[in-house]
Amino acid sequence: MTPFDIGLIALAAMGLLVLLGLYVPVALIACSFVGVWAIKGSPLLASKMLGLAANDAIASYFFGVVPLFVLMGFVVAESGMGRDAFDVANAMFRRLKGGLGLGTIAANTIFAAITGFTIASATVFTKIAVPELRRHGYTARFSVGVVAGTSVLGMLIPPSLLLIIYGLLTEQSIGDLFVAGVGPGLLLALLFAIGTLLMAQFTPKLIGENLSRDDVTLTRRTLLAKGLPMTGLITIVLGGIYAGLFTPVEAGAIGTVVALAIGFAKRRLTLGALWRILVETGLVTASVCFLIIAAQMYSRMLAFSGLPGTFGAMVTDADLGLIGLICLYVLVVILFGMLLDSSSIMLILVPLMLPIVTSMGVDLVWFGIVTVIAVEIGLLTPPFGMSVYVIKSTLQDASIKLSDIFLGAAPFAAMMLICLAAVIAFPPIATGFLGR
Repeated sequence: MTPFDIGLIALAAMGLLVLLGLYVPVALIACSFVGVWAIKGSPLLASKMLGLAANDAIASYFFGVVPLFVLMGFVVAESGMGRDAFDVANAMFRRLKGGLGLGTIAANTIFAAITGFTIASATVFTKIAVPELRRHGYTARFSVGVVAGTSVLGMLIPPSLLLIIYGLLTEQSIGDLFVAGVGPGLLLALLFAIGTLLMAQFTPKLIGENLSRDDVTLTRRTLLAKGLPMTGLITIVLGGIYAGLFTPVEAGAIGTVVALAIGFAKRRLTLGALWRILVETGLVTASVCFLIIAAQMYSRMLAFSGLPGTFGAMVTDADLGLIGLICLYVLVVILFGMLLDSSSIMLILVPLMLPIVTSMGVDLVWFGIVTVIAVEIGLLTPPFGMSVYVIKSTLQDASIKLSDIFLGAAPFAAMMLICLAAVIAFPPIATGFLGR
């Protein structure tokens, strides 16, 4: 049996184990270990490869960005900045028809710029925005749909945990990935806003009719008190990275300290909440660490089997071209999104595709942005749709069904497809800020 045959069997075994419900990193490590053993004929070599994979995955200085940004995200969510962002954005757009929907989009965009968590955004705004939207006459489907759609901005607008994972998988600059995520993230938020305004104007039954616009105006002092801490945190973290004042790891540390100071100054953080945040940070960091170790072992098995090289030759012979290959890849990512979570999709597909796109001279930063947007679309598609399930589990309204959330999120998934097509057709949307 050739190494290529063994690699194909290992991939098939991974797919079967995942479908049977085994945790994806466990499936990848187990099948990769057995695959290397079968290819090299030595369990000792396979064991050493696993040890090297674990060491290479977490020994890097840049792995420190994971716990720091995760900690900052949890502190921001706990300190009530989501509510502050919603109040400020609602005050800005309250006079427009559909303005509360625009306020939700703007608030989620701001919140994404200081957390990087889809789950955090979905949880916070389900509690904050959905009741307010319903109270002002918005339909149940639109209320949960706009929260589901905009929650995925956390995966694209920096700081993004998914971009960090991609950077660690592909050894790309996390700072460059953060910069590249700004243009597509703002474009996506703009498309959401335009789509909401159009629905409010031409198809009011989709979002609700006779929407109330009589919210109490916040005073300038209140707006400043709610808006300045968020603006300051975003400016310090992202501005420091873009200006070259400090590395992403240093930005995560500084941002965490500032977020803690804001939380304690507002008296929204307690020692009990801080302990819970530290435990949750440890759990997420350990999970990401396990993902990276699995990816390292999986990449080594792929290299030994020669699968990427053979697939690359098949792509060349098929004469798909770069756009054809990317479109096919995006389709596979979206289909995977119907079954797996975002990290698992990246874990399986990126190491397989990386040698192929590298040989074609593809800008790996642009490829990362394309991958993240495609993965985000998968977060809204049935039957898995992680963001949809998070919203359903957080909702206090039993009358809103899972199908309502999927249907409400469908227009936003369509807008994401438009954004993805624009980034594929015009790469400078992502890479222009990098001068590429």
